[in-house]
Amino acid sequence: MVATHKAVLGRALASMVVFLFFARGFCTVLIEALVPKLKSTFALSYAEVMLTQLCFFLGYFFLSLPAASILARLGYLHAIIVGLAVMAVGCLVFCPAALLQYYPGFLIALFVVAAGITILQVATNPLISALGSARSSHSRLTLAHAFNSVGTTIAPIVGAWLILNSDRRNYGTSTGIPTGINRIGEVHSLQLPFLAIAITLALVGILFWLIRDYPAPKTSPLNGRPISWFGLLRNHRFCLGAVSIFLYVGAEVSIGSILINYLMLDSVLAISASVAGQLASLYWGGAMCGRFLGAVVLRVVAPNLALVCCAVGATLLAAVSAMTAGGLAATAVIAIGLCNSIMFPTIFAMALEDLGNHRSQGSGILSMAIVGGALVPIVTGVVADHHGLAYALFVPAACYVWIASYGSYRRRTLLHPIEDIEPI
Repeated sequence: MVATHKAVLGRALASMVVFLFFARGFCTVLIEALVPKLKSTFALSYAEVMLTQLCFFLGYFFLSLPAASILARLGYLHAIIVGLAVMAVGCLVFCPAALLQYYPGFLIALFVVAAGITILQVATNPLISALGSARSSHSRLTLAHAFNSVGTTIAPIVGAWLILNSDRRNYGTSTGIPTGINRIGEVHSLQLPFLAIAITLALVGILFWLIRDYPAPKTSPLNGRPISWFGLLRNHRFCLGAVSIFLYVGAEVSIGSILINYLMLDSVLAISASVAGQLASLYWGGAMCGRFLGAVVLRVVAPNLALVCCAVGATLLAAVSAMTAGGLAATAVIAIGLCNSIMFPTIFAMALEDLGNHRSQGSGILSMAIVGGALVPIVTGVVADHHGLAYALFVPAACYVWIASYGSYRRRTLLHPIEDIEPI
């Protein structure tokens, strides 16, 4: 009877952790719908509106090491509860920001939401890796990220319906600032989705509180002060993996951030913001399908080889989209989502596999590298302002070239193992 009860709790825990991957993806990509909304409402340039991504992903940079400390001190389940609480508070901050019609208020809300997501990121990735054999960690993490992609696929549809559909303005321009009732209606449309998310997160947090004493896998103990964890970067394979995470997230977010405006261009599809927002779900849907497929493929194909193939494919698709027009350009840029599918979980698992007892600290460092989602989009936005959205696609294309090189490098190190410096 006791064994049966533990088995039921174990399955419940696994299902709840998978839901967290879904929730992280949903909240992260819902931010993409804010880009055209805020750009139109506050008459921002592409570089200025990318401050949304800067503030959101700076949360990963500043909170990753504290999140790793929280994880090591509190354990997986209590850390998850803290992360959910912080996310819920961040979602609630959208309400006063909308009431005040204050753009910096939205940036603050995004930073707080990102802080909570960072804690979940640091906790859930190693937890999924620990819930099973090390041999199948790449496949298992990819499968969990497939449910993350379910959230990223649904989010653009919800965003187009609740956020973009309420605004009849042209999101492709930045002429004029809405005033009076129109502007109030535009910013108030942001309150409902984030209030609903806050309530959902609070309910999930209560569920985790009820099973907080479940014997989850043990976390690695703290090993010195957080600043000392950067010693992990002396491990060459881990360091290059962190750079790859930085560039991958930067490329994925850059494309996601400009995708709606790109599809709206007269030279591409010349469609409305609402329709473009719905089509953007195909970009994230490709990643979802690819991750479910990748969870199976990675059981028989070497992870580094799969990574090289996907990165090369993404590079070519970005270049084709930038140099063509119409349906071909739109199809190529949306298809990049399929190539993105296995990149993050594969790089993450490959970077952690050499760290032994330092996996919690390594997860914190890798989560810091997600700050690429703040910096690379700024570069992409600057290129878009000066040379157009099509040329801006060459920025993520360059990131994919690096990732393909990293996959090739890992193949060589697997064939010819090298002596590396101890992590710490």
